[in-house]
Amino acid sequence: MSDEQWMRHALMLAQRAEQLGEVPVGAVLVKDQQIIAEGWNQMIHLNDPSAHAEMQAIRQAGLRLANYRLLDCTLYVTLEPCTMCAGVLVHSRIKRLVFGASDYKTGAAGSVLDVVRFDKFNHQLEVTSGVLAEECAGMLSAFFQRRRAEKKQLKQQGLPADVENKQ
Repeated sequence: MSDEQWMRHALMLAQRAEQLGEVPVGAVLVKDQQIIAEGWNQMIHLNDPSAHAEMQAIRQAGLRLANYRLLDCTLYVTLEPCTMCAGVLVHSRIKRLVFGASDYKTGAAGSVLDVVRFDKFNHQLEVTSGVLAEECAGMLSAFFQRRRAEKKQLKQQGLPADVENKQ
């Protein structure tokens, strides 16, 4: 399968996050053209600030492979990883990162920082960015537009708009 096909799978996983009321980010970890693990954002649902899509997939892969090293694996994720996730990618020795939308606020794979290719670390990843970027960014933009509209409506009704709505 191509990078675009794997990213489409990650986009489908992002929809699962959105169905939970989470920021729609999905990740799929592939080795030898086989899915090893997958994940989607679940921070609100699990009350866990580390439950990012990438972290979910990496935890699952470590268990499945019975190894904390994820050698020769490629991670496909719809949004550029944050510093936490980028650090885990380096420590797990993932070979390649492919992401869709860049994150110009917290991205750690080239947009704000470049943790995954930092030459002082003993491992760097190959990075391909912008795969299905418009679709990935569009899903995120639509989600945040809806969330802002919902918060505005709650505020107009005199209800607190800062409470996360768990489903």
